[in-house]
Amino acid sequence: MRIWSSAGLVALSVAASLVIRSEPPYRELDALGVVLGVLSVLVLLRPRTAPVGTLAAACAVLAVNAAAGYAATIVHWSVWIALCACFSSYGDRRRRLACVLVFLFGLFGYIALDRDPLETVPGIVMGFLIATVGGDAVHSRRAYNAAAEARLLLEERTRLARELHDALGHAVNVMVMQAAVGRRVFADDPEFAREALGHVETLGRGALQELDQVIQALSPDDEMPLMTDLPALAERVRAAGRELALDIAEVELSPGGSRALNRIVQEAVTNALRHTDTGVIRVSLEQAADGVRLEVGNEGSGFAPPVPGRGLSNMRRRVLAEGGEFHAGPSPDGFLVRAVLPRRAPA
Repeated sequence: MRIWSSAGLVALSVAASLVIRSEPPYRELDALGVVLGVLSVLVLLRPRTAPVGTLAAACAVLAVNAAAGYAATIVHWSVWIALCACFSSYGDRRRRLACVLVFLFGLFGYIALDRDPLETVPGIVMGFLIATVGGDAVHSRRAYNAAAEARLLLEERTRLARELHDALGHAVNVMVMQAAVGRRVFADDPEFAREALGHVETLGRGALQELDQVIQALSPDDEMPLMTDLPALAERVRAAGRELALDIAEVELSPGGSRALNRIVQEAVTNALRHTDTGVIRVSLEQAADGVRLEVGNEGSGFAPPVPGRGLSNMRRRVLAEGGEFHAGPSPDGFLVRAVLPRRAPA
């Protein structure tokens, strides 16, 4: 695009030169002058990949044009475009200083060879300011866009990591527990061991389905299931040797709130299985005046205040994103995770 713009400017300059005749002390435009104008376009073929070389070539054409006795009407545009390309390509002072030195060297050559350089001084000053300020603005905008893209990429990677952790963490933990139980009782109770292996296979298939749902959820046009199948979850936990008690009521939630609730239940139950070997895990869900209240309690004693890890951080982030409240910590009966979600997502 820049090449075509430059060609358009030069074509406009050539057309103007053909209409407005050069005045002494400059030569009339002839074939050599047109050739120099074409060269001033050709040097702009690689302004982004070799900005300093482009600027040096443009300054050289300007100096040769002055030595030949032509006015700078045609060829001066390439100098400003090349200088602008230098400032838009480089942000550090050292390289920009090198570009300015190249420009000054070409400018001195032009002043020494041109037949009436004083008349063009105001235009040179104005062109220098426009080229450098404009190039710096382009560089700043490009850097801002690159930083924004990097930030969005990091956010998307974090979101993907959170979804994978929440979706597969529960299934993998229960699979490990059931496999361990099956291994311990394999000699004494092979039937129970086979049953445990069957549960591992079922969980593995479910984990694959969950992974597919996560991939679909990462697409803006797809939706994931709104709520975990709690009876099936309870059955898997019981197969791993733990008791999961459910007290579930019908609730009204936004799609985002339901997805958050889904992940919180999975992660809270997974944490209970991971950090304790005994005790009943209780899941309570009810419609309250302030929204939907979820509590996941794990029986036990001696629980220390939680150290924020990926699981707790993910749960808290999901609740806060829906405009709700989150708490996790020791309780009189053990350890309690509580989340209150509004019925409708915040505007």
